[in-house]
Amino acid sequence: MKRKSIFDLYEMKKNGEKISWLTSYDFPTAQFAQKAGIEMLLVGDSLGMCVYGYNGTLPVTMDQCIVHTEAVRRGAPACFIVGDMPLGSYQSSDSQAVDNAIRFLKEADVDAIKLEGGVRITSRIQAITDAGINVIGHIGLTPQSSGQLGGHKAQGRTAETAKLVVEDALAVQAAGAKILLVEGVPPEVTKYIWKTLTIPVMSIGAGPHCDGQLLIVSDLIGQFQAFTPKFVKKYCNIAKIITEAMEEYVSELKSGQFPDEDKYCYHMIEGEEIKFKKLMQ
Repeated sequence: MKRKSIFDLYEMKKNGEKISWLTSYDFPTAQFAQKAGIEMLLVGDSLGMCVYGYNGTLPVTMDQCIVHTEAVRRGAPACFIVGDMPLGSYQSSDSQAVDNAIRFLKEADVDAIKLEGGVRITSRIQAITDAGINVIGHIGLTPQSSGQLGGHKAQGRTAETAKLVVEDALAVQAAGAKILLVEGVPPEVTKYIWKTLTIPVMSIGAGPHCDGQLLIVSDLIGQFQAFTPKFVKKYCNIAKIITEAMEEYVSELKSGQFPDEDKYCYHMIEGEEIKFKKLMQ
């Protein structure tokens, strides 16, 4: 199967074909995603909550992101894989940003990296792009800076703040980003950005007017239990399925139904069983 490239994604935009984007944090999920026909996979710093049980994304490290991205690449060799730059991996300087983006490229074989911010991080985007690495911008509700935003709240809901979101979008494109992710802004704002920019615009909780959607896989399959964003559609409830299977195992173990000696156990052949009994006498 041919590996997806940035040119394939641009061709999809040109043809009006929606791009499917999903997070993935491990080898099996990546396999499922590729088989399902997902074009893009993001190994997001959301793994902090979905995998490690942190309260947010802030504690996630580069080493954690690299390890999970390596696993996802092995599981989905044909998908367009995006490594997510965690807090502390690009804020200090352009050179720090380039060094960590190169780590993603060399150690995890990504097709692009993603980083949060608009106008304020244009030099980072430019530096990474100049190093020959595809950059995906992320504006609107940016979890790494949620403290400054007053929490995980929608952005751009007034004319003044919407203008700032649009300015961020324009700055990200001008700095060389190949794709833009817009999160948690009104659909009217996303639509304006989508119509204005020439690069693909992706949405997560920012409405349907875009080139594609990103979803957190743990939300999509009903695995993450702490909360579910209102824009998410749960396509199954894997938490319920897994819990019920475990409950059934516990019940059968307690009652003696499992393991079934004849069905699940390997028995000694008759002659060896006789020898064993004599040895035990």
